Amino acid sequence: MIGPRRIVCLTEEPTETLYALGEQDRIVGISGFTVRPAIARKEKPKVSAFTSAKIGEILKLQPDFVIGFSDIQADIAGELIRHGVEVWISNHRSVEGILDYIRRLGAMVGASDKADAYAEALQRGLEEIEREAADLPRRPKVYFEEWDEPAITGIRWVAELVRIAGGDDIFPERAAEPLARQRILEDPTEVVRRAPDIILGSWCGKKFRPEKVAARPGWDAIPAVRDGELHEIKSPIILQPGPAALSEGVREIAALIRAWGRRQAG
Repeated sequence: MIGPRRIVCLTEEPTETLYALGEQDRIVGISGFTVRPAIARKEKPKVSAFTSAKIGEILKLQPDFVIGFSDIQADIAGELIRHGVEVWISNHRSVEGILDYIRRLGAMVGASDKADAYAEALQRGLEEIEREAADLPRRPKVYFEEWDEPAITGIRWVAELVRIAGGDDIFPERAAEPLARQRILEDPTEVVRRAPDIILGSWCGKKFRPEKVAARPGWDAIPAVRDGELHEIKSPIILQPGPAALSEGVREIAALIRAWGRRQAG
């Protein structure tokens, strides 16, 4: 076996990727937030959340490699490194970055060919969705909300997937910001001014409440609210920078946009 043999995944995307590549036997621990693939929750011990981890439990698993994501897991990574564990913290924020992540992770476990083929298949799926979106009567303006209190707009890969699916994110300048605090809407009435045709909500682990969004002061003037175009995208398929977003997540956004297009045309 080439590469690390005992891997702990602190987030879902490395778990999903390694299962997709047939390399799941290397995984000895996963995040408690992992839902994809469902079998991972049954087979693997859950040793971390997103901002916290059971360091002692991780060390008992004797990992030779730990994979995490972003600055939010820097403290976890630091503690594990001080215990002599090798840690890889990825920090990809774009569709291209996700595809590259899959290829790099595959290379680390000696599965470059499988990872390349998997990434290429995901890329072809995105290209097909983009071709289908070209037939829309017009591109809807889309507001994606990642959290409600305070309101946080969508991250870069989400804005890119909205664009691939046929819409235009109304806060492209904020999507370019890597940190959630930089995407907080200081003035939520800016959404009213930008007048989205569709509102998508994915409140990072809690249920999206369209009625609460519609009841915000002044939001009844928004086309999406007026037309009842408020939809939830489940966070596991869009807020993880991994395969789910590039497959199920983007397909769900595309289906909602196509349905909106049909209503507009009819």
